[in-house]
Amino acid sequence: MGEYINQFTASINDPEAFWGKAAEAIEWSKRWDRVLDDSRAPFYRWFGGGRLNTCHNALDRHVAAGRAQQTALIYDSPVTGVVEHFSYAELLDSTAKLAGALASLGVGKGDTVVIYMPMIPQAVFAMLACARLGAVHSVVFGGFAPKELAIRIDDAKPKLVLAGSGAREGNKIIQYKPLLDEALRLSQHQPEAAVVYQRPLAPAKLDNKRDIDWNELVEQASPAPCVDVEANDPLYILYTSGTTGTPKGVLRDNGGHAVALRWSMENIYDTHPGEVFWAASDIGWVVGHSYIVYAPLLTGCTSVLYEGKPVGTPDAGAFWRVISDHGVKTLFTAPTAFRAIRKEDPEGEQLQRYGLDAFRYLFLAGERLDPDTYHWASKKLKRPVIDHWWQTETGWPVAANCMGIEALPVKAGSPTVAVPGYDLRILDSDGKELGANQEGAIVIKLPLPPGTLPTLWQDDERYKESYLCDFEGFYSSSDEGYMDEDGYLYVMGRMDDVINVAGHRLSTGSMEEIVATHPQIAECAVIGAADGMKGQLPLGFFVLKSGNNADPAKVTEELVAMVRKQIGAVACFKQALEVKRLPKTRSGKILRATMRKIADGKDYSVPSTIEDPTVLGEIAEALAEAGYPSLAPANDSNPHYS
Repeated sequence: MGEYINQFTASINDPEAFWGKAAEAIEWSKRWDRVLDDSRAPFYRWFGGGRLNTCHNALDRHVAAGRAQQTALIYDSPVTGVVEHFSYAELLDSTAKLAGALASLGVGKGDTVVIYMPMIPQAVFAMLACARLGAVHSVVFGGFAPKELAIRIDDAKPKLVLAGSGAREGNKIIQYKPLLDEALRLSQHQPEAAVVYQRPLAPAKLDNKRDIDWNELVEQASPAPCVDVEANDPLYILYTSGTTGTPKGVLRDNGGHAVALRWSMENIYDTHPGEVFWAASDIGWVVGHSYIVYAPLLTGCTSVLYEGKPVGTPDAGAFWRVISDHGVKTLFTAPTAFRAIRKEDPEGEQLQRYGLDAFRYLFLAGERLDPDTYHWASKKLKRPVIDHWWQTETGWPVAANCMGIEALPVKAGSPTVAVPGYDLRILDSDGKELGANQEGAIVIKLPLPPGTLPTLWQDDERYKESYLCDFEGFYSSSDEGYMDEDGYLYVMGRMDDVINVAGHRLSTGSMEEIVATHPQIAECAVIGAADGMKGQLPLGFFVLKSGNNADPAKVTEELVAMVRKQIGAVACFKQALEVKRLPKTRSGKILRATMRKIADGKDYSVPSTIEDPTVLGEIAEALAEAGYPSLAPANDSNPHYS
């Protein structure tokens, strides 16, 4: 761990020197006065007094430095059969023209703009155009329910909404415009206009009083120059997914964000200017913000924007085709994508159809990477498979195997070690630091490094209550885990995934890792279900691999034996149910909390982020058949379901 230890130690012992050096990779119109401003702790600020423009750093400076003809963005859309390449010069031209169009409608520095679009190049233009003007963008996942969109409009109070007319999801066309219209009917705040990009697959009828045709507006516009902003001026707001009531608007600044993301590309992902990086995510999520749009372009890389799925568009070879066609060096996606690929193509036969000569790394994050999936991907790809861990709030990785610094030995089930800048600790409920292999709350000692959230949008008090009040002087991740004797982190799940079985605190994440190793299981989840005798009992759900004729009862029997052997009888793991699929968000996270409410017969609502609401009914039916007091799917006579 020689070079890693050197860099990590430097970042903790002298963060101002460490991040001051990293900031030299960004072009500033005015150098900062102070690297770290701790005068208003716990509201720390980075690079105070510095001035820059994020869009300039992502586009203009690369064109000026000779990258004008290099491909900046590859749009690959198997759902429409379109592949487009945009050079840095072309991406700059499209962005500057759109910025000029927005400026003609009165958008300027400090204004907010909501972006409600599918995975198309115009969504990237929109984000960068806002950054160019010093406006604050808030991307809402395309296709979000009207109520959730309305909540975000009321909180962000945008001058404009930029929207796409629709998207294709599988065999369905999702019309965005009616969803937007309903959201604006529900919202108290009314933007001055909605600028709509018309897609041929989903033409929309425009309201002449409010709606503006995107192409007509841009055709009449003149390119807009970059507007300098303060390092601590906001770049974007990103609302945490699954929020009920008032959402939490994670705020990102311009200066620290640019420095941290630029540093992360070379030091964590070992991806350099001119190389091809693909984050198979959505711009509506933090991964899309950080690693589809900003980090690759700040670095001078080529970024892939993919409008498709890991399977079904058209098959389980979709990812290998994209990597082969575009010379991808580094792929970043969620473990659930690989579980889906594995389920459809367990022997990896699709891999043989494509040449992956340029491919070097697979990075996985977004949920726990179970050892079984890790070993499958490693065996089939014969390349480093790197688990790493971070959050919407942090904006970039907290724990990772930093391949650009030093490749450390991999331990399956661990995202490796703390990334330089993050002083990770494990604390018990009283705030006492725990030793090796002792499970507790995962926290980060303040100050957080650049690029993380400095606060919540217009809500400093909620920021403190949500993240800083559990342990004084620390940011609480709300995740539980431990570090081993080598400093490797193990994230066992959200703190509410820790269940209390007859006084014993047990991690459902630990049980889930064991269940996932069963050779006939494609996916699984373990939750804590209410029990009158013991308080809670673990309950497993599993999806069998395609074409598998295994007896579910026999599989359950084997799982019970596996958990008993590896954790002990204290786990009280006695039941697992076969289901055809697990409920997930559109970003691939399993909705364990909702499953737990269904199992306990408690009120629940359909999360706005769910990929397919009908799966909740399937879960309820499986639970009912097993004797749980689960709730039926939505109907007029069901008072619990909303």
